[in-house]
Amino acid sequence: MYHVRIERRALKKLAKIPEPHYAHIKAAILALARQPRPLGYKKLKGRDGYRIRVTDYRIIYEIRDDILFIEVIDLGHRKDIYDR
Repeated sequence: MYHVRIERRALKKLAKIPEPHYAHIKAAILALARQPRPLGYKKLKGRDGYRIRVTDYRIIYEIRDDILFIEVIDLGHRKDIYDR
């Protein structure tokens, strides 16, 4: 099982997301500990990491298989998340 860490920036964004999206996103993040590459995950182009979709939101994360570690880097609405 992987250890999941959420960066402070992602935690702040998560706290602002309304229900029921908040619960779905939280469950998806916790599920990454068991399955870091769930159905529908994608490798990002142009930057390190992967993304998963949860309704209209995206979770951006990195996987370190050598130490069984996942770091959630960012999350947000699909229209805003890729503007970096």
